[in-house]
Amino acid sequence: MKNVRVLLSIYFLFTIYSLQSQKVKMNLMECVEMAVKKNISVKQIELRGLEAGIDKNDAKGNFLPSINAQANHSWNIGLNQDITRGTLENRTTQYTSMGANLSVDLYRGLRNLNQMYRANLAILASQLQLDDVKDDIRLMVANSYLQIMFNIEILDVQKSQLEVTKADADRTQKMIESGIRIKADLLEIDATMASQEQAVVTAENNLRLSKINLAQMLSITDYENFDIVVLDMDVPFAQILAQNPKTIYEKALTHRNDIKLLLTNIEIAEKDIQLAKGGLQPNLTAFYGFNSRVSYADRFTGNGIFNDVPIGFVPSTNETVLRSVEGSKTVGPLSFGDQFNFNKGHNLGLRLNVPIFNGNAARNNLERSKVNLLRQQNQLEQEKLNLESTINEAYNSAKGAYKLYEASKKTALARDRAYQDAINRFEAGVMNSFDFNQIKQRFDVATSDVVRAKFDYIFKLKVLEFYFGQTITL
Repeated sequence: MKNVRVLLSIYFLFTIYSLQSQKVKMNLMECVEMAVKKNISVKQIELRGLEAGIDKNDAKGNFLPSINAQANHSWNIGLNQDITRGTLENRTTQYTSMGANLSVDLYRGLRNLNQMYRANLAILASQLQLDDVKDDIRLMVANSYLQIMFNIEILDVQKSQLEVTKADADRTQKMIESGIRIKADLLEIDATMASQEQAVVTAENNLRLSKINLAQMLSITDYENFDIVVLDMDVPFAQILAQNPKTIYEKALTHRNDIKLLLTNIEIAEKDIQLAKGGLQPNLTAFYGFNSRVSYADRFTGNGIFNDVPIGFVPSTNETVLRSVEGSKTVGPLSFGDQFNFNKGHNLGLRLNVPIFNGNAARNNLERSKVNLLRQQNQLEQEKLNLESTINEAYNSAKGAYKLYEASKKTALARDRAYQDAINRFEAGVMNSFDFNQIKQRFDVATSDVVRAKFDYIFKLKVLEFYFGQTITL
């Protein structure tokens, strides 16, 4: 039974290890989603979005009244008057005071309203910036994905060319053994085979590096077990090339998040001007205050015993004038509630603040806001010029890449025919090994050029579709 448990444990651990060691293959959309999710820049901008939401709550709070309460309890230690004997003595007395106040902005030059509008625009700007960064990440991931696909095809081409060279070497060896060729003819082919083996190693390294590059974009550290879903990359139909650059540019202006972000920044700058103008206008505030106090000292009060106390005399009769005065006694302080009620007070009113001169701070702030608006407008115009230039360049590059791809296919077809003819001539003994290898190398280069031109065209086409607002797909 013990042996069975051991075997089961070993099997369980082996199964887990096998599952963990399996390569994780991801398609383009999965790579894009993971890159967007884990990108640090995206997380930073999302935090800015949270800050913009907090700023909006601040703007909402400006419409609400400001309410504050305060309380104070003090001990007066030292020389104080004893109210029972009228003498000064060292003693401790206690006092409590409390209050509350409320203020409401009635008019602040519309700054509260403009601050709310600005906060909403800031949230929109944060979202647009986030979308713009995500678009850039999608394009970079697509580029890296295509680079892996390119390196896979280049590696296949290099391996295929190596296999063909090995077949040429075997064929030449047989021809040498049959006396058709001399041994020197094999040396050139062996040199070519060694060069192609080196090219295979280089292609494998390039493929590995391109996978590592994409894995780093996805924050994947287990490079060895990361791979992509290999697609059959046919050259897509270039429908977008039927458009002209001007149409693509005008379409880009309507959906590009970077353009929308700059337009939003202009609106924010305009709101900043309105806020600065509000700082030059009077402020009207309504206020209300409540306060009360409590003492813990002893106090005098009547004792209910009245005595006649002379207060003067009548001049004509010299008769003493008496007044009945109640005697007093010392008692403790009134209750907290009674004192709180007896001593309470209220104050309310309006406060008007008119800015007259503050060292030109308010006016300088207004001028600074105007300069910022001009800066944002200039930045928008510059971005439009850059966008138009980029689209024209991408359009011409895509058209040129397609023409280069078509030309590369024709060249590769011609090189293939020349290579097949060279094989027949070489086997017939009418062509030497040097000329044969020269023709084969040209065919190999032409084959690699087709792959290179194909992926260069696909990527440039995807860039153009990206500016046109189409979703990046492969």
